[in-house]
Amino acid sequence: MTESRPQRLISADDHMDLPQDRVKAFLQSRHHASYDAAVAQVEAELRGRNNVEVNRRWREQQSFPASEGKSFGGNERHLAFGRSGHTDPVERLKDMDADGVDVSSSYCEVSAFRYLYLVKDGAAEATRAFNTALAEFASVSPERLVVSYQVPIHDIDVAVNEVRWAAANGCKSLQLPVFPNELGLPDYWDTRYDPLWAAIQDADLPVCLHIGLKLSMEDVAKRDPTPQRAIFTSMVPMATAEALGMWLLTGILERHPHLKVVFVEPGIGWVTWWLTFVDDMALRQGYEFPSLKHEPSFYFRRNLHLTFIDEPNVVRQAHECLGIGNVMWSSDYPHPVSSWPNSRATVERVFAGVADDDRDLVCYANATRVWNL
Repeated sequence: MTESRPQRLISADDHMDLPQDRVKAFLQSRHHASYDAAVAQVEAELRGRNNVEVNRRWREQQSFPASEGKSFGGNERHLAFGRSGHTDPVERLKDMDADGVDVSSSYCEVSAFRYLYLVKDGAAEATRAFNTALAEFASVSPERLVVSYQVPIHDIDVAVNEVRWAAANGCKSLQLPVFPNELGLPDYWDTRYDPLWAAIQDADLPVCLHIGLKLSMEDVAKRDPTPQRAIFTSMVPMATAEALGMWLLTGILERHPHLKVVFVEPGIGWVTWWLTFVDDMALRQGYEFPSLKHEPSFYFRRNLHLTFIDEPNVVRQAHECLGIGNVMWSSDYPHPVSSWPNSRATVERVFAGVADDDRDLVCYANATRVWNL
């Protein structure tokens, strides 16, 4: 190898937080009360999804001390916890410099598509205000800060208009809900979404699907006795198999062959097994997939991408199954698993002995292509 480190590092998954007052600064005051009500409704629903009582009983039976009240995920124990760069783009750039990261693709902590459609007589306006606030964050350094504009999917005409506006105003990335059924909507194979896929494909923007707290697993979350719901949290990435199947096995990518789809933060290893399994279903086990002209892995390698943080054997699994052009490194700033402020050292360790070309594809070249950087 000619170099000991990649020439560039692009993090394909980081996070930023957006205070609601920044959104309302771009929203006409006549919509504020309805906007606040929609936010409050969803926040109340999410607060009800906790494991406080079962954790209390588990601790009591095991003779453990009462809960210390650590936050979900234990962020306070991580070096990146509480950094100003979570909300301040200028400070974010400083943290990126300290970490040796050139470009950050960031996702807002606020899943606005869970509530924007609830803003009575102002859903489209609230969506535009939210995405304008995201654009303001990135505007400090648009060549280094990539934010995913969020696209609510209840009204497809509104969604299409938002995609076209975003593309015309410098947007590089779109975030959609992973599981539309959680919002009471059809899954993505439904042809109601075809105008949206066509608009996104025409704009050459990636569809980014960030894993999250899958609501249909709420029962597991409530029954998990561990202090920070470790059982539930470890299951969340693998629940993405449902969404992967909807995209790969139902013909969406046959009808829209130029879509770029990024599954954010699911990890790599389990997907290798899953993709091998569904290929075997198609090629050996006799399962019928009448909407596909090729095996599922064909569409995966042509259209899908995955992000990972710190995981062994990524390059080997990419070459054997996933495709070296389909995996992208990320820092996950500022979450507990984040490699900040040691991303360069992490990359050195993860890619020790890996050929320069492979390492550079995973660390920056794939992301450059996906986000048209």
